[in-house]
Amino acid sequence: MSMLKKAGLLLLLGCSTAWAANPFWLEGRTDDRYEITVYRSATCGCCKGWIEHLRAHDFSVKDVTVDDVNKFKQQFDVPAQAASCHTAVVNGLVIEGHVPAQDIKRVLGEQSDIRLLAVPAMPSGTPGMDTPGAPKQDFNVYSVDRDNNAKIYRSYRDY
Repeated sequence: MSMLKKAGLLLLLGCSTAWAANPFWLEGRTDDRYEITVYRSATCGCCKGWIEHLRAHDFSVKDVTVDDVNKFKQQFDVPAQAASCHTAVVNGLVIEGHVPAQDIKRVLGEQSDIRLLAVPAMPSGTPGMDTPGAPKQDFNVYSVDRDNNAKIYRSYRDY
Protein backbone atom coordinates (compact mmCIF):
# COMPACT_ATOMS: atom_id res chain seq x y z
CA MET A 1 0.00 0.00 0.00
CA SER A 2 1.40 3.40 -0.93
CA MET A 3 2.34 5.90 1.75
CA LEU A 4 -0.40 8.28 0.51
CA LYS A 5 -3.06 5.56 0.81
CA LYS A 6 -1.83 4.65 4.30
CA ALA A 7 -2.00 8.28 5.39
CA GLY A 8 -5.52 8.57 3.97
CA LEU A 9 -6.61 5.40 5.76
CA LEU A 10 -5.15 6.62 9.06
CA LEU A 11 -6.93 9.97 8.65
CA LEU A 12 -10.20 8.20 7.92
CA LEU A 13 -9.84 5.89 10.93
CA GLY A 14 -8.84 8.73 13.21
CA CYS A 15 -11.82 10.85 12.21
CA SER A 16 -14.48 8.15 12.06
CA THR A 17 -15.73 8.91 15.58
CA ALA A 18 -16.27 12.58 14.74
CA TRP A 19 -17.96 11.71 11.43
CA ALA A 20 -20.34 9.30 13.18
CA ALA A 21 -21.52 11.95 15.64
CA ASN A 22 -24.77 13.87 15.23
CA PRO A 23 -23.96 17.05 13.23
CA PHE A 24 -26.38 18.91 15.54
CA TRP A 25 -23.59 18.94 18.12
CA LEU A 26 -21.38 21.03 15.79
CA GLU A 27 -23.94 23.85 15.57
CA GLY A 28 -22.95 26.97 17.47
CA ARG A 29 -19.27 26.08 17.25
CA THR A 30 -16.99 29.00 18.13
CA ASP A 31 -13.28 29.66 17.74
CA ASP A 32 -12.86 30.16 21.50
CA ARG A 33 -10.20 27.81 22.84
CA TYR A 34 -10.06 26.37 26.33
CA GLU A 35 -7.98 23.76 28.12
CA ILE A 36 -10.09 21.13 29.86
CA THR A 37 -9.07 18.19 32.04
CA VAL A 38 -11.26 15.09 31.80
CA TYR A 39 -11.14 12.35 34.46
CA ARG A 40 -12.50 9.04 33.17
CA SER A 41 -12.24 5.28 33.36
CA ALA A 42 -9.88 3.75 30.79
CA THR A 43 -12.61 1.35 29.69
CA CYS A 44 -15.32 3.92 28.95
CA GLY A 45 -15.97 4.30 25.22
CA CYS A 46 -18.59 7.03 25.48
CA CYS A 47 -16.13 9.20 27.41
CA LYS A 48 -13.78 8.95 24.44
CA GLY A 49 -16.65 10.04 22.18
CA TRP A 50 -17.32 13.07 24.39
CA ILE A 51 -13.63 13.98 24.31
CA GLU A 52 -13.74 13.89 20.49
CA HIS A 53 -16.79 16.18 20.67
CA LEU A 54 -14.79 18.63 22.81
CA ARG A 55 -11.86 18.53 20.39
CA ALA A 56 -14.24 19.26 17.49
CA HIS A 57 -15.11 22.44 19.42
CA ASP A 58 -11.46 23.49 19.80
CA PHE A 59 -10.99 22.36 23.40
CA SER A 60 -7.47 21.25 24.26
CA VAL A 61 -8.17 18.08 26.24
CA LYS A 62 -6.00 16.61 28.96
CA ASP A 63 -7.39 13.06 29.07
CA VAL A 64 -6.72 11.52 32.50
CA THR A 65 -7.63 7.87 32.97
CA VAL A 66 -8.21 6.95 36.59
CA ASP A 67 -9.12 3.88 38.61
CA ASP A 68 -11.76 5.71 40.68
CA VAL A 69 -13.72 8.52 39.03
CA ASN A 70 -15.81 8.91 42.20
CA LYS A 71 -12.78 10.35 44.00
CA PHE A 72 -12.84 13.30 41.58
CA LYS A 73 -16.61 13.71 41.86
CA GLN A 74 -16.14 14.10 45.62
CA GLN A 75 -13.14 16.40 45.21
CA PHE A 76 -15.14 18.73 42.92
CA ASP A 77 -18.35 18.49 44.99
CA VAL A 78 -20.52 16.86 42.33
CA PRO A 79 -23.93 16.04 43.87
CA ALA A 80 -24.79 12.33 43.71
CA GLN A 81 -27.97 13.03 41.71
CA ALA A 82 -25.86 14.80 39.03
CA ALA A 83 -23.36 11.95 38.59
CA SER A 84 -22.44 10.49 35.23
CA CYS A 85 -19.49 8.57 33.82
CA HIS A 86 -16.81 11.29 33.70
CA THR A 87 -15.90 14.54 35.42
CA ALA A 88 -14.03 17.46 33.88
CA VAL A 89 -12.75 20.88 34.90
CA VAL A 90 -12.22 23.94 32.72
CA ASN A 91 -11.31 27.38 34.11
CA GLY A 92 -12.71 26.37 37.52
CA LEU A 93 -16.02 25.19 36.04
CA VAL A 94 -16.83 21.55 36.80
CA ILE A 95 -18.47 19.54 34.03
CA GLU A 96 -20.23 16.28 34.83
CA GLY A 97 -21.30 13.92 32.08
CA HIS A 98 -22.19 14.48 28.45
CA VAL A 99 -22.64 18.27 28.49
CA PRO A 100 -22.63 19.78 24.98
CA ALA A 101 -19.50 21.86 24.29
CA GLN A 102 -21.68 24.77 23.17
CA ASP A 103 -23.16 25.02 26.68
CA ILE A 104 -19.73 24.86 28.31
CA LYS A 105 -18.45 27.70 26.14
CA ARG A 106 -21.60 29.75 26.76
CA VAL A 107 -21.16 29.52 30.55
CA LEU A 108 -17.44 30.30 30.29
CA GLY A 109 -18.32 33.45 28.33
CA GLU A 110 -20.97 34.64 30.81
CA GLN A 111 -20.53 36.51 34.04
CA SER A 112 -22.27 34.03 36.33
CA ASP A 113 -21.85 32.17 39.58
CA ILE A 114 -22.32 28.75 37.97
CA ARG A 115 -19.75 26.30 39.34
CA LEU A 116 -21.05 23.08 37.75
CA LEU A 117 -22.83 21.96 34.58
CA ALA A 118 -24.20 18.43 34.55
CA VAL A 119 -26.05 15.96 32.39
CA PRO A 120 -26.89 13.22 34.90
CA ALA A 121 -26.70 9.57 33.90
CA MET A 122 -25.92 8.87 30.25
CA PRO A 123 -28.84 9.86 28.00
CA SER A 124 -28.73 8.33 24.54
CA GLY A 125 -28.10 10.90 21.81
CA THR A 126 -26.01 13.29 23.88
CA PRO A 127 -22.47 14.14 22.66
CA GLY A 128 -20.47 10.93 22.97
CA MET A 129 -23.65 8.87 23.25
CA ASP A 130 -24.75 9.69 19.70
CA THR A 131 -23.60 6.63 17.80
CA PRO A 132 -25.36 5.95 14.50
CA GLY A 133 -28.81 4.50 15.09
CA ALA A 134 -28.89 5.44 18.79
CA PRO A 135 -32.21 6.92 19.95
CA LYS A 136 -32.19 10.59 20.88
CA GLN A 137 -33.56 10.95 24.39
CA ASP A 138 -34.75 14.31 25.66
CA PHE A 139 -32.38 15.62 28.33
CA ASN A 140 -31.56 18.61 30.50
CA VAL A 141 -28.29 20.32 31.26
CA TYR A 142 -28.38 21.40 34.91
CA SER A 143 -26.39 24.22 36.45
CA VAL A 144 -25.35 24.45 40.09
CA ASP A 145 -24.27 27.80 41.50
CA ARG A 146 -21.78 28.56 44.27
CA ASP A 147 -24.59 28.35 46.86
CA ASN A 148 -25.45 24.84 45.55
CA ASN A 149 -28.74 25.94 44.00
CA ALA A 150 -29.56 23.75 41.01
CA LYS A 151 -31.71 24.62 38.02
CA ILE A 152 -32.20 23.62 34.42
CA TYR A 153 -29.68 25.51 32.31
CA ARG A 154 -30.91 24.20 28.96
CA SER A 155 -33.31 21.54 27.72
CA TYR A 156 -32.82 19.47 24.58
CA ARG A 157 -35.87 18.14 22.75
CA ASP A 158 -36.19 17.05 19.12
CA TYR A 159 -32.54 17.65 18.31
